[in-house]
Amino acid sequence: MTVRLILASGSPRRRALLEGLGLALEVRPASTDEGVHPGERPPDYVLRVAREKARAVANALPPPPSKARGERIEVVLAADTAVVVGEEILGKPRDSGDAARMLRTLSGTSHDVLTAVCVRRSAPGPESERDVVVTTKVRFRALSEGEIAWYVATGEPLDKAGAYALQGVGGALVEGISGSVSGVVGLPLAESLALLREAGFPLPWNDP
Repeated sequence: MTVRLILASGSPRRRALLEGLGLALEVRPASTDEGVHPGERPPDYVLRVAREKARAVANALPPPPSKARGERIEVVLAADTAVVVGEEILGKPRDSGDAARMLRTLSGTSHDVLTAVCVRRSAPGPESERDVVVTTKVRFRALSEGEIAWYVATGEPLDKAGAYALQGVGGALVEGISGSVSGVVGLPLAESLALLREAGFPLPWNDP
């Protein structure tokens, strides 16, 4: 039985986290609606987007060759991360000014980082889907206007949700974390591995 892992994300950080554990995978980024629906709460939002990514990629997979039917399982893993202040979702900043605004909002306060993970197993047999939402609390130092301007000038905040990257220069802005560090980076590993195990994906340390 061959089991193939497909990462439904173009995020180099998620890929690096999984490959760092020795997991072989194929990358197939998903194209889905990532806009927030009216009245949608943050946990519902990230879970919906993760599910839609997993389903979009799973549904687009070509059927296995006839000789491989019943012998190949495909496991699709998708994730979505949001930085949340109260009930406000901070997405990727539109420009430098928007990035500075977000950093002022986060300065000297705690916020939540929500990451939803969805694992979808396809064939043989009935399809199955498992998911989880992981919340991590992050506290920022009080930032001066000079620090904010300096960080924005690095360019790092411009393509990051919430305008910062914990794994990059933005780690210097963070005072404390309670919860999954890898979840803030984009993929909570402990929870993701549990979902993969439940879906029948063989982990590197499993007994033969």
